[in-house]
Formats: sequence, structure tokens, C-alpha cells
Amino acid sequence: QVRLVESGGGLVQAGESVRLSCEASGDILSNYNAAWFRQAPGKEREFVAHISWSGGSINYESSLEDRIAISRDNAENTVTLQMNSLKPEDTALYYCAADRLTTRSNYNQPSGYALWGQGTQVTVSS
Repeated sequence: QVRLVESGGGLVQAGESVRLSCEASGDILSNYNAAWFRQAPGKEREFVAHISWSGGSINYESSLEDRIAISRDNAENTVTLQMNSLKPEDTALYYCAADRLTTRSNYNQPSGYALWGQGTQVTVSS
């Protein structure tokens, strides 16, 4: 059974950058599409970015696409989220998710993913 573990979060100042990592174990991550979601207290879990199993298809939430980049290294079984120019509104618990069969209609929805990590907290101060 594949397991996902996020890392790289922490307390950062507004305007700085973070690089979040999602590492898989128990299976080969190259078999899965992957995504990042985030959830702030009192808010719904929201889509951040998606990357296909080959890395050939990438999708970003439109309001974030100028500040973020998703990538993957299948040889290392990792998926990375780079976030620049951080704002206090970016404060949230960031989750890595994966699924073998995401589609054009569910890749940006939590219901499209069966596998989830425990999350890594990003807190942006100002």
C-alpha cells in the first residue's frame, strides 16, 4: 500500500519562498497522478496544483499559477511544490494526494484522489 509523507513546511515571512516535498513509499509513484491541496482553519480543502504521472500535464489553480510550480522526480518517488512570494493568505495545511485515474473533471477535486498524506503546515507571517 502506497503511503505519502509531506515535508518542508514551516514559519516563513511574507514575500519568502517554500519548497514542499511529497515522498511516496510502498509503491512506485510514477504509476500515479499527483496533486497538492491546502486547507486553512474553518475553510474547505482547495486545489493548488496537479501533475500527471509522466509530468507531461500540469494544472494550477488560476489565482496561484504565477507564484507556484509543481514538479516530480519519479526516480526519487517525490513530488515537489515550489511557492514564491508567499502571502499571509497562503497559511494552511498543505496535503499531497495521488490517484491512478484522475480525469479532466476531477483532477482539481479532493474526491478525485484516494491517497493522501498527513499534511505539512505552512504559516506565513507579516
